[in-house]
Amino acid sequence: MITCRALVSMIDSSIARAIQQLAAELSTVQFLFSEGEVAEYGSDYTEDLFYPPTAVCFPASTEDVSRIMKFCNLHKISVFTRGAGTGLSGACLPVSAGLVLSTKKLNKIIHIDTENLTATVECGVVNAHLKSAVEAHGLYYPPDPASQGSCSIGGNLAHGAGGPRAVKYGITRDYVLNLEVVLPNGDVIWTGANTLKNSTGFSLTHLMIGSEGMLGIITKAVLKLIPKPTQELLMVAAFAELTDCAKAVNAVLLSKYKPCAIELMEKSGVEISMAATQSSFPTHSQAEAYLLFAFDGFEGDDLFAEAEGIFSILDAHRALDILPSPNADTAASWWKVRRAIGETVKQVSPYKEEDTVVPRSAMPGLLMKVKEIGEKYGFQSVCYGHAGDGNLHVNILKNELSNHDWQHEIPKAITEIFEYCKSVGGTISGEHGIGLVQSQYLPIVMGDAHYHLFRGIKYTFDPHGILNPGKWLD
Repeated sequence: MITCRALVSMIDSSIARAIQQLAAELSTVQFLFSEGEVAEYGSDYTEDLFYPPTAVCFPASTEDVSRIMKFCNLHKISVFTRGAGTGLSGACLPVSAGLVLSTKKLNKIIHIDTENLTATVECGVVNAHLKSAVEAHGLYYPPDPASQGSCSIGGNLAHGAGGPRAVKYGITRDYVLNLEVVLPNGDVIWTGANTLKNSTGFSLTHLMIGSEGMLGIITKAVLKLIPKPTQELLMVAAFAELTDCAKAVNAVLLSKYKPCAIELMEKSGVEISMAATQSSFPTHSQAEAYLLFAFDGFEGDDLFAEAEGIFSILDAHRALDILPSPNADTAASWWKVRRAIGETVKQVSPYKEEDTVVPRSAMPGLLMKVKEIGEKYGFQSVCYGHAGDGNLHVNILKNELSNHDWQHEIPKAITEIFEYCKSVGGTISGEHGIGLVQSQYLPIVMGDAHYHLFRGIKYTFDPHGILNPGKWLD
């Protein structure tokens, strides 16, 4: 009798042999098979998860990707597309035997069109590299995730990434005109047109954005650009109460003054990040939370007028102190502290990061609910995020919690947080996606009708179910 474990081993070995056959047929494409070489592709930035892949490949062209997918579709081999590995939902992790398809070598900026204000790029281009390239032409690509120095455009697209400047400029989705996609059977399509308007059929472009590698593999993107603002001013406001801090956000947004970013940070997150990065930030001894405002434009005097305009609003909400950045170096240090919070908090304790999002007016209530649930279940939370668009990142720290409570009680607490988000018109992820770790919570906001539609779409694109199996749809 063959045991289940033996059967799984046989299947895994069969898949490995098939991938080795593929590698022999595609001699120009790099493959990795040894345990030591593939290990780094078994994890991303999500908690402490690790799923060692069977093999990893590095296609360098759309044609390579197409040939790989044709083979894998024929042999029913699972494919897990991986960008830079900076994801926070485990969406790219190879949870079963199969091939990790890395987009590292698909890293060319193909064309910057200064007449039509677009950039055509391959999916492996790093976000910050694109920003730098277009800025040389006086242009600007606004989406700026915290990991912009390492995250790829393809990963941003797969998760519908946002960033601090979404409050003024919008998110990744708002800058996509057209996508080149390799379908699971190896066919290659463009999803739209390189135009600002497109009312031609269903929007396959927007269907691919946020699809987490389940429907096709994005290989190229045509992205919209804007003229680059030449001036930026930062300002920090300190608050003794979290509720005052959160309420001040909506008051500013209801005014005539329009920051390009409004970031909320709890005291503990700022302190952890400052210590880890050795960077300065204007702390206040009585502060429990801070708001970081950014203003940008083309005239410095206009930015100072905007900043001065919200002084009275912040003062009315009992700000302890309000400080503008005196120079670019100071501003860079403040941004460094903010962007590093998510990465440095995980150095303190094992953690779970929840990507809650609610209507902006509900942000104060969400903060208080998180703290209330934390007291109920005995956990410490570090909250920070994009207050300007209602997107609050909740880092739940394990600290001294028992393994039993961490595994069985904390999921109950997270469920309560998400149920609150739904009750006020929000949802469970603003920019990190669902992937693996949030799959158990998706039914809180999606019902049977949603799943029926999702599965129908998945089957139309991928009838053999080879793209990124084992995640939220399974």
